[in-house]
Amino acid sequence: MSETMKIILGVAALFIAGFIMVGTNKQQSKEEMEAASMIRNYSAIQTMASQKCPAEIMKITGEQVFFPSETLSDKDSYITLKWVGEGGKTGGFKNASCTLKAALGGISELVIDDKVIIKK
Repeated sequence: MSETMKIILGVAALFIAGFIMVGTNKQQSKEEMEAASMIRNYSAIQTMASQKCPAEIMKITGEQVFFPSETLSDKDSYITLKWVGEGGKTGGFKNASCTLKAALGGISELVIDDKVIIKK
């Protein structure tokens, strides 16, 4: 293969790569951007709740919690995580509920065994 042919093939490959890049990088519609934003917001609220709530419950009861037994949310502004504990006899708890609101950026309500610990 001659040098000229190699140059022509190289330029053609460059054009093909450019067309592929332009074709795959289409702009998102407004609805797609809003949906992506809502997903990121819900993910941030859920991540914050799963970090702060178990730590606060551990600090108050001494019992470590992992996976909530129930999750309630409007997927926009708040999330409530509920846990069932091992039992209140050994210093733990029977049930706990932790609500985190996005507007506050932290725990807005923490209820352990029907006793309100935090209420904002």
